[in-house]
Order: sequence, then C-alpha cells, then structure tokens
Amino acid sequence: MSALFGGRAAERLRVVGPPVAAAAVALALLSGWTAVGGAGRQRPVEAGPGWVLLPTTGGATATAAFFTVRNPGDIPDELTGASWEFGGRVTLKRHRHQGAAGRWEPAATLPVPERGELVMSPEDADLMIVDPPGLRAGQWVEFTLSFRNSPDLRVRAEVVPPGGRRTG
Repeated sequence: MSALFGGRAAERLRVVGPPVAAAAVALALLSGWTAVGGAGRQRPVEAGPGWVLLPTTGGATATAAFFTVRNPGDIPDELTGASWEFGGRVTLKRHRHQGAAGRWEPAATLPVPERGELVMSPEDADLMIVDPPGLRAGQWVEFTLSFRNSPDLRVRAEVVPPGGRRTG
C-alpha cells in the first residue's frame, strides 16, 4: 500500500511540481522587483508659481487661480482640495464644453496622471475663489493644495489683471 501511495505522490509531484515551482519563482522575482522600487514609485507632486485673475472692478463675486501640477512618480494622484491665506471657500472647478457653449461644474477631484501634469487654465480646470478680498496686480498670495497620495503642497500665485494671464 505505501508503495502504491508513494507512486501516486511522486506522479502528482511530477505533474504539479513545475507549475508550483514556476509560480514560487515568479512571486520571489516580483517581490524583489517591488522591494527595489520597480513596481511603481510614488513621488510627491510638484508645482511652481501660479497666477490668480484679478477680480474686475464692480463687485466681482468670484475669481480663479491656476497652477501646473507635475507628477514625477509612476502612480497617478488627484488634487482633492485647496485653501488660501485669506480663508473662505476655494472650489475645484472643471469646465465642460458642449459645442460652442460651455458651463462649469464643481469637481470632487482633479487628476494628476503618473509622469504627467494637471495644467489649470480658464478653458479647463481651476480653483474658484468665492468672495475674494481686495487684491492688487503684482501681489503674491499663498495656497495649500491637498492631494490623495501626496503631502499637502504650499504654493504661491501672482495676481494678474485680465488679459495679463500667464501659462503654468
């Protein structure tokens, strides 16, 4: 009986042994690749100075701020919120184009793709600032940008008049 059982065990080992060994080797190699950072590396997002549109005279109730956020890592991130030195409400906003017309809507998040950028602009996405205080052209203001995977990022933006906008 033991010879018969031993024969079956040897046969089973001969059949399942190679796939199990291959899976174990693959798991060991993938674990090593992950340990040295080959499986994707999270790196904090970066942003340079941005710009804030100077509210027009006559009681503007909102304005917008624009930044270019870069993600040097291999893992996508998302802008989840923002605040600025004056407090008050700052809303993530996305423009939706429908033919020649368009509208804007609040956005819960704005994507920052892996090894890519979120480029805010009046035509796409921005930070809407409700009831801004008196601002003057050339003034610099501070913002804090919050992300899903990266630490908060403190950035500055220059106030620019309409028509004086800058890219990035």
